[in-house]
This record gives sequence, structure tokens and C-alpha cells, in this order.
Amino acid sequence: MLKKFRIALAGNPNCGKTCIFNSLTGSRQHVGNYPGVTVESKSGKFTLDDMEIELIDLPGVYSLSSSSPEEAVVFRELTQPGIDLIVNVIDSTIPRRSLYLTTQLAELHIPMMLAFNMSDDARKKGLNFNIAKLETYFGSPIVQTVGNTASGVRVLKEKLSSELHNLADHGVPMLSYGGDIDEAINEVSAKIDSLDISEYRHIPSRFFAIKLLEKDSCVMQIEAFKPVWDTVDEQIRHLLDKHAIEADTFMADRRYAMLAGACRDTISSTNEKRREISDKIDLVMTNKFLGFPLFLGIMYATFWFTFICAAPLMGYIEEFFSWLGGITGALWSPQTLPYLRSLVIDGIISGVGGVIVFLPNILFLFFAIAILEESGYMSRAAFVMDGVMRRFGLQGKSFVPLVLGFGCTVPAILATRTIESERDRKITIMVLPLMSCGARLPIYALIIPAFFAEKYQAFTMWLIYLIGVIIALIGARLMKSTLFRGDGEVYLMELPPYRMPTLKSLIFHMWDRGKMYLQKAGTIILLTSIILYICNTYPEKSEFSRDYDTMITAVDGDAEKVTVLENEKRAEIMEYTISGRVGKALEPLFQPVGFDWKITTAAISALTAKEVFVAQMGILYSEGEAGEESEGLRAKLVKNYTPLQAFCIMLFCLLTIPCLATLAVIRRELNSWKMALLEAGGLFLLAYTLTFIVYQAGSLLNIGTKLL
Repeated sequence: MLKKFRIALAGNPNCGKTCIFNSLTGSRQHVGNYPGVTVESKSGKFTLDDMEIELIDLPGVYSLSSSSPEEAVVFRELTQPGIDLIVNVIDSTIPRRSLYLTTQLAELHIPMMLAFNMSDDARKKGLNFNIAKLETYFGSPIVQTVGNTASGVRVLKEKLSSELHNLADHGVPMLSYGGDIDEAINEVSAKIDSLDISEYRHIPSRFFAIKLLEKDSCVMQIEAFKPVWDTVDEQIRHLLDKHAIEADTFMADRRYAMLAGACRDTISSTNEKRREISDKIDLVMTNKFLGFPLFLGIMYATFWFTFICAAPLMGYIEEFFSWLGGITGALWSPQTLPYLRSLVIDGIISGVGGVIVFLPNILFLFFAIAILEESGYMSRAAFVMDGVMRRFGLQGKSFVPLVLGFGCTVPAILATRTIESERDRKITIMVLPLMSCGARLPIYALIIPAFFAEKYQAFTMWLIYLIGVIIALIGARLMKSTLFRGDGEVYLMELPPYRMPTLKSLIFHMWDRGKMYLQKAGTIILLTSIILYICNTYPEKSEFSRDYDTMITAVDGDAEKVTVLENEKRAEIMEYTISGRVGKALEPLFQPVGFDWKITTAAISALTAKEVFVAQMGILYSEGEAGEESEGLRAKLVKNYTPLQAFCIMLFCLLTIPCLATLAVIRRELNSWKMALLEAGGLFLLAYTLTFIVYQAGSLLNIGTKLL
């Protein structure tokens, strides 16, 4: 029987930790979110000799200070029982800063190994390491690796096997903070020991004493440590009054001093002082004149790659599910369980197709994002855009998802995972639906040529897109100062060296996101698709205003007249359904924004996807499932609505939630139905209010109020 072990993989952001994780676990990975936060969790399993190992890839952090959601998650994970070994991944190009986290991990007294990653880049910088001496400083074995090429992983596995078989003999260093601080730590430790807290008995009381003296928020929130607070405050006052020492800053200084000494004794640098290739590239890529145009060009290339390359695959998927529905309909007799047949063909198969059709977009998007991240350019993009985006309460990395939102909101929301700040990420997610996605384009393509003169058509389209952008930026600014108000956050903007991504790592990154979308969001989208199918189908109408069947038989042979009669029948059927009835019931509510029951019904059906609005209007106006190029539907719309109403339709569709897929992914990414429903409700109120103002002002000023 295999022995089971749990290993935690810890390190700074951009240290190559994920590459090592992928090399060790291969395809046996699980990706999710930690409960209550938007921080990603990732675990995987692999077999090593006679051991089955669960590897936990912790979020990248710079310390265990609990100043961010990521640090709080790492703290919580490492202080729970069950971690047998920590593998601390070090960016060996910047060892002094990377090892700061190591000094805090050592205080947990959990057996630890150090993986000095990016050792190839360190050699290029002229850094030489005395590994044996470094091992004595940190009481832990050290392996040099190159994560993106899996170099050193074999040696890492050998060391892992050796360490796991000898955990009891593993030494741990005890960092001294100097006489005064150590005395304070011992006083608090003694008080903690006297409480005998069983939940944290596996962690040295010294670790929690240090955290309490640093006023760490995670430890301060643990109820079991409340009896220690008085002792902690007493020691902090003593250090401040007698020795003028701020405990938290002094301990940080002591850690850095220890690291300075360790690095001075064990790391040497060659005399060659040459500018790295990365620095030379950055002279162009982050140039104040060239950086922004180059960034726009790269974003355009990403945008083009994602949506143009995905389009053929999306077409094939649509054709496949259309074929599957047709085959199922041909093999399943309409007389056999007709209701179930209709549900399977028009509800389930159509619903599954509606989920999977987004998959190529998501896969290509995250393949492109993985290239930007692993090559090191994503950090440059954030640097270039940071100054502009911060004026609106966002950060530089928010710009990439916002641009991608013009294509499809679903993968754009998933792309916000590159944003480290939880608050900025939430704000970006909340405003993303205001970017006019491709699903809204058929609505504009139907309405604009019908209601606006050719010389104004391009301007009208531009205006609609601009309105979404302006409202999104204003909304971000308002949310930063209200809903997500807080102290200003300071971020380390790290510019890692440029690297060549590996195909294996890119594929893992791409598939993780695609699998998560299918497993999590897909189930919700499928369920809502079935519910909307039922609303658009039932109850079935049995009595009609005219005897359509007899009339169709009478004109048999005249295909045009048959089509007209069938479309009129479908319009009556739609009016009789739950959606039609709800549309009629809500008509008084929507009349102040210029909508009748038909527009309202189409808007309800468009919850599955905004482009459904066009098809539903075609059915309701007896034009069949019309497309945006339908001249017949355009003619009927022009006869029934004014240009002002047409503009209000586009404005309302722009400002409401794009589709239920978006709602499902928001819920998934924010781990909260409350936030998802708040988003949908808030956008509806925004859309209704602004559309009401535009329609009423236009009516009052007599702008676009006449039928063409």
C-alpha cells in the first residue's frame, strides 16, 4: 500500500512555481477557488517510489503578513494540520528578496526544501551559489532547477523521496531577533503554551507569538488567542517605552539583516557588468512614447488570435450540435414522448451546444494570455497602462480583460485572474459586462441600418460602444470609493526577465481554464438554458385566432405563403408561452422606456444570449427566426417603432447583463450568488434609469419620435 504525503509548494509570484507543479503532477490536477475568496486553489497528485503525494500549489506571496487575500490563504493552509513538507520555490535571480518568505516559513518548523529555480537566468546574471553553505544557514536541502524546461526536476524528486523517508530527522533553524525581542517572544509563547490550544498544537507557540507581536490580522482573528492579547500589548508597550523598538518593523529588519549576511557569505557575482537582454528589450517595450502603441498592437494581436482563430471551431461546434439535433429528431419519432423529445432536442442539446460553443474562445484566449504571462510581457503591459487605469480606480492589468470584453464577456471575466488585487479584480469583473460584446453586435446590425441614415450609421455604432466604455470607467471610479472603499493599496510591480514559454506549460494553463469553465459554469448555463426553453415553449397553444393548418393546406405549393402562415402561427404560439405572458404583464413597466410587450418578451428570451433578441423579434413579427440582415424584419420594425425607440433598445441591451453565461461565470469567479445577483440587478436598474432618461428627454424634445 502506498504511503500518503501532502506537500505544499510555496513561493513569490513569478518564481516559476507553477512550472514545477506542472512538471511534477502532469495532468492529475484540480483547479478551484478557496472558500470565501477569489484566490485560485490548485492541487495535484503524483506517485514517487512507494509514496502517493498530494501537491498543493499555494498562491504566490511575498510574506506571511496577511496583508492580502493570497497571504491569508497561504497562512490558513500552512497552519492547518496535515502538511508534511514545504517546497519553497526561490527565484534565484533575486535571492535576497525571495528568501524573505523562507525566513517566515522556517518559523513554522515544518520540514522544508528549497528549490532555487531559474538557475539558468541566475548564471546569466553572473551569480554563483555555495549550495552547501546555504543549506546550513536554512537547515534545509537545496535543489537548483529550471522550471520552464523541467531541468532539475529529476534531482528534485530524488531529494523529495529522501526527505519524505526521513522527516523525523529534518532540522529547522531558529532565527534570533536579538535579546529584547526574543524575551518578548518567549513571554508571549509561555502564555500561549499555558492555554494548550489543541487546534494549533502542531505549530510552535513561538510562531504565533511572533505573529501576535506583529499584529498579524489572521492570528488576531483567532478566538483562541484572545486571552493572550493583554500580554502581547504589554510586551509591545515595553519594547516601545524602554527600547524605542516597534516590534513588527524590527523583526522585518532582523530578517533582512540575516538574509544580507547569508547572501554575502554564500552568493558571489562575476565582475562582468553587462545589461541583460530583458533590460534592452524594456528600453523599447516600456518606453513612454513607444510602450503604449506597442501594447495596443499586442492587445490587437491577442484579440485577433482569440476571436478570429476560434471562429471556425465555434462554427464547427454549432454545425455539430445542429446535426446532432437533426439526427436525434430523425431517429426519435414525434409521436413517442413528444414533450421529452422536444426538451432533449430543443432544450438539452441546444443548451449543451450553447455552453460548449464558447470553449474555443476560452482555450485560445488563455493560450494567448499564457504566452503573455510566461514570456514576462504581462507585467510590462500592467506597467504601461497602470497610470491611466488608476485614474479610474483600476490597475494596469485590468485593461487586458476590458479589451477582451469587446469580443466575449465570459472569457474576459476569466482573464481577470491575472489581477493580484482582490478588490481591483472584483471591480473589473463588475464593470466588464458594460463592454459591448460580440453577442450585442447582431442587435446593432439589425437596428442601425433600418433607423439611421447611412452617413450616421458608423457614428451611431461608435457612440454605443463609447457609452459602454465611459459608463464602465465611471462605474469603476464610483465603486472604488463606495462599494469597494478601502485604504490605498501599494503593489510591487515586478518586471521579471523575458523567457521563452514552453508548449507543455501553455497547454496546461489553457486546459485548466477550459476544464473549469465546462465543469463549473457549464452546469449552471445548461440548467438556465433548459428553464428558458420551458418558458419559451410552454404552455402550448391549442386554439388559434385563425385555422392555420387548413389555410396552409389550401395554399400548398406556394412556399412563400406557407412560410408567412407558419410564421404567423409561431408568433401566436410565442405570445401564449410563459415568456410571452411575462412580456405582456411587464409591458406597463417598460412603456416609460419605449418598449412594448414584444420588445420586452424578446429581451427576456435574450437572457440566454443577447443575439437571441433578433431571432425572437423575428418570430414575434412573423418573420421566422430572422437574422440581423433580415430586410423583412427591418421593414416591420420601422413601421412600428421610432428611431428614438430603436436607440433605446440598443442602449438597454448594452447596459443589461449580456447573458446567463456571464452571470454564471461572475458567480463562479466571485464565489457568491449574492454578488452575481447584485450585479444583474444593478445593471438592470442602471439600464432602466438611463434608458428612461433618454426616452423621456427625447420625447420631450421631439428627437427621433416620428415613424420613418
